[in-house]
Amino acid sequence: MSGLVNPGAGGGAPGEPTRGRLVLLGNAIVDLVMRVPALPERGGDTLSQDTALTTGGGFNVLTAARRLGLPALYAGAHGTGPFADRVRADLAREGIEVVLDQIAEEDTGFCVAFVDDGGERTFATSLGAEARLTEAHAEAVLAALRPGDMVQISGYGLAYPVNGPVLASLVARLPEHTRVFLDPGPLVDQIPREVLAPVLARCDWVSCNQREGRLLTGLDDAHGAAAALAARLGPRTGVLLRADADGCWLVPPGGEPLHLPGRRVTAVDSNGAGDAHTGAFLALLGHRLDVVAAAQGANAAAAFAVTRHGPATGPTPDELLRFLDGDPPTAQLSSALRR
Repeated sequence: MSGLVNPGAGGGAPGEPTRGRLVLLGNAIVDLVMRVPALPERGGDTLSQDTALTTGGGFNVLTAARRLGLPALYAGAHGTGPFADRVRADLAREGIEVVLDQIAEEDTGFCVAFVDDGGERTFATSLGAEARLTEAHAEAVLAALRPGDMVQISGYGLAYPVNGPVLASLVARLPEHTRVFLDPGPLVDQIPREVLAPVLARCDWVSCNQREGRLLTGLDDAHGAAAALAARLGPRTGVLLRADADGCWLVPPGGEPLHLPGRRVTAVDSNGAGDAHTGAFLALLGHRLDVVAAAQGANAAAAFAVTRHGPATGPTPDELLRFLDGDPPTAQLSSALRR
């Protein structure tokens, strides 16, 4: 199955939405975001300039896709308690459906995110109910899928001791009509080989940042890492290697690496930028754009996101069009955003 848009999957002309949805096999958790001048030295301390409690994790990808018009479902685990209640309320506010029943007697987990004056972010995560997937959950996800759905997997879940084997087994059983997308995440080097290998074998697309690309290939150079990862995955799988302000390297399935420049902006918060890129790319593929136009739109969405404070800052179509003013998008992208 090709990672390119399949004209037979869902019908419709370019720019028309498919019948598919984004189904996230990830983790929606609560983020405690602290803005600090810089990370303190070991054993030191620093004062937060401001602190916010928000829903994050996989919620950021779902929100970015939903705001650009793609129906979205959260198919991860969630608990019982104040953090879980907040996550479900925020999912409902964004029009994102929840697939699984809540887990009793354990709350959803949280992440402390430090954002420094340069916009860089550093995390520490406490696991909760989202890290307790079961085989019964996997069966419920399989039953909820429809033809044309796009399934997004996070490397965070694959790294969790309980979730990893369940997710690897689930991905191997996904029907052929689903397209599978993996964001390996910063814990990619901690995912057991027996968990990661079957997921990579089933993926239609892998989207990672430069650090993750280096962990997967041993190469620091973005172009070289993108090419090496594509060669490792084989001709049926596409690669997006996100390069921050430099845009991204796109390797279509069976194709050659192509550099798509980013937009230079003043970054105030990079937290969630990769998620905005991923969610926008999926949404634009869902609108039947070709992969180059979808990646260009994702670059712009990520650039927009880093100019806003908070992790879930992907743009709406109107916001993205205004952001692109003076740098006109392709006709295909413009048409999709205006629908």
